[in-house]
Amino acid sequence: MNFPVDHIGIAVPNLEEAIAQYKKNFGFDLDVREVVASQKVELAFLRTENTLLELLTPTSDDSTLSKFLSTRGAGLHHICYRVPNIVSELKRLEGLGLQLIDKTPRPGAHNSLIAFIHPRSTGGVLTELCERRHT
Repeated sequence: MNFPVDHIGIAVPNLEEAIAQYKKNFGFDLDVREVVASQKVELAFLRTENTLLELLTPTSDDSTLSKFLSTRGAGLHHICYRVPNIVSELKRLEGLGLQLIDKTPRPGAHNSLIAFIHPRSTGGVLTELCERRHT
């Protein structure tokens, strides 16, 4: 299996400043902005030629992203791979012994289903899977 990178997640404390910085420094344009209330985050996707950069900031002090920023600071948060069938992929990975944060997919940005794999199982990198659903 060789799944494409869907996006790279970058945790930021201030979304407006981060968007402006990526526009000024690298010429990226904002693709879409979205609040995912269930995860207590606001996202801004910047399109590159081959993938998306996902800038994410917490919308609540009790979000897991707030905890991440307070302990690790701004920077690389996760990498996300696009999969055709997230349910079967989670079963396959669990069968290989990977530690899943999400054993069942949950709603994500862009009308997708997402699930995370614990960094202990992926060389220290928080890994997300996403299945894009067409509307």
